[in-house]
Amino acid sequence: MDVRQYADLFLTESREHLTAFNQLLLEWEKDPAATEPVSGIFRAVHTVKGMAATMGYAPVADLAHRVESLLDGVRRGERTVTAPMLELLFRSADALERAITESVTGVDAATAVAPVLAELDAATAAPGTGPGAPLRESRPSVPVIVPGTGPGKGRTVRVVLRTDAVLKGARALLVLRKAETLGPLSAVTPAPAAFESDAFDGHFSFRLDAPTEAAAIVAALGRVGDVEKVEVGEETAEAPALAPDALRSRHIRVDLQRLDELMNLIGELVIARGRLHAIATRFAEPDLHDVNGQIARLAAQLQHEIVAARMVPVWQVFDRFPRMVRDLARQTGKQIAFRVEGKEIELDRAILDEIAEPLVHLLRNAVDHGIGTPEERMAQGKPAVGQLVLAAVRERSTVAVKVTDDGRGINRDKVIGRARQMGLIDSEVAALSDEELFRLISKAGFSTAERVTDVSGRGVGIDVVATAMRALGGSMEVRSEEGEGTSFTLRLPATLAIVRALLAKIGDELYAMPLTHVAETFTPRAGDIQRVQGREAVLLRGDLLPLIRLRDLLGAAAPAVPGRGQPVIVLELGERRTGVVVDALVGQQEIVVKSFEAPRGTLPVFSGATILGDGVPALILDAGGLV
Repeated sequence: MDVRQYADLFLTESREHLTAFNQLLLEWEKDPAATEPVSGIFRAVHTVKGMAATMGYAPVADLAHRVESLLDGVRRGERTVTAPMLELLFRSADALERAITESVTGVDAATAVAPVLAELDAATAAPGTGPGAPLRESRPSVPVIVPGTGPGKGRTVRVVLRTDAVLKGARALLVLRKAETLGPLSAVTPAPAAFESDAFDGHFSFRLDAPTEAAAIVAALGRVGDVEKVEVGEETAEAPALAPDALRSRHIRVDLQRLDELMNLIGELVIARGRLHAIATRFAEPDLHDVNGQIARLAAQLQHEIVAARMVPVWQVFDRFPRMVRDLARQTGKQIAFRVEGKEIELDRAILDEIAEPLVHLLRNAVDHGIGTPEERMAQGKPAVGQLVLAAVRERSTVAVKVTDDGRGINRDKVIGRARQMGLIDSEVAALSDEELFRLISKAGFSTAERVTDVSGRGVGIDVVATAMRALGGSMEVRSEEGEGTSFTLRLPATLAIVRALLAKIGDELYAMPLTHVAETFTPRAGDIQRVQGREAVLLRGDLLPLIRLRDLLGAAAPAVPGRGQPVIVLELGERRTGVVVDALVGQQEIVVKSFEAPRGTLPVFSGATILGDGVPALILDAGGLV
């Protein structure tokens, strides 16, 4: 019986406990006299130790045990909390993460943890806890319940694991493995394959053919750990019965790859539904219309449920950032109060994973270059402690993720000077709006830093972040005031694969515009369009709306007969608004987004492609590249 099948589950569970470990350490560092973080850290480390022991990952279990010993001394008042001790615990958390990853991938983690083990041994030097102290596993007492009398072969053994036991399936396999050392097993109920399900609640039974005393069986199985109860009955030919509700559960773990495949399948179903609708509208057949309507409703419900299953709260990624900001602040000599808001907001898991790296870059930039040193800030009349906020907020059908600091702000004069050197702007340009500033710093390779490093300034890598946003069908904007701070906003669709879009025509070609950023559509009257500072614009309810002609942008040939009253799609990204002039509006449709590699030289105005209901392909326009 191989517990390695639980490696992925162990990795997921352990990382959750390590996240808690880091968060509690950060709380403890702020208030060393607090006792709640100590107990929470102890529980997290103890759980990791138990899981690692179950999986046979000795280096992980050993390291966790040494951390436990150090924390236990603090809990009992035998050791005083000091800054070096907290630093050691931070290093221990990092070492645990490395050891867990290496163990799961089949690498011997003993070398990786050795230096930290030595430090922990030195910190816990006391009788019975110094170097070489054996790893002790807790062995909870197990009540003996023997309905029958006297030993016998073919005994029914019922086992109940502790309700708080982690990796119950792996622990159950270890119990069976231990039972096999006593004699042959049979009639395992439920089957071992069911142990892998999250519905498995730790109740199982089997027949053990061994002339062993009941008390000896109970003692042997209890030594596996996390065993709450063992019942040993008399010989019986019947399979042991379980309580009817023994395997009921309302939650299960599902591999993300399986959800991805389900999303792909529902995407294909949406395309097929569109084609069926197109066919049904061509025939006056009542039965066909009824079936079409029923399939449309079922597909919509199925799509909604699959999308909901993929939604996860942003804290699952955001919770890794406080530790990163803390470490970076200490490295750069900064004092930073980091705050995370909107942790309960949900995003598609695929989107959340994709924005993790861009957020790392933005946060590093804020710490490295946005927020000054305490001395610099106080000289400017600011508090020594800088403020850095990572926030997620719901905005209509999108989610906005903002990184805001109260630091130096972007030096516009430096940006203008560098842009002139690169030939990006004319020499007479003396000021930049926020929109113009963003377009410049998001140019590939743009930087105002005098020396290129991994993070060389506010402009470095912004083009990568902006490109990632376009690939996700989102957008990015910046607001900055020199001396006051900077805010980057990433606007994202709540989910990726299936979106509702507005279809527009340029000549005979169809283009899809996701409704996420469409505020409205209208058709201007003749004479409403005027030129302002060399650019077309139209007055819309008292506000001047700049216009882009999609036909001109795409380089399409002029129509044989110039059209009149061309419709305008009003795009809105934050405070920016632009009107896109198209030849005609076709209607709305749910589309399946397919990513594609745009040919070299293609304008950055496309975020993907789709197949429409009639089988015709269409490119998806990127609002961020148009506004």
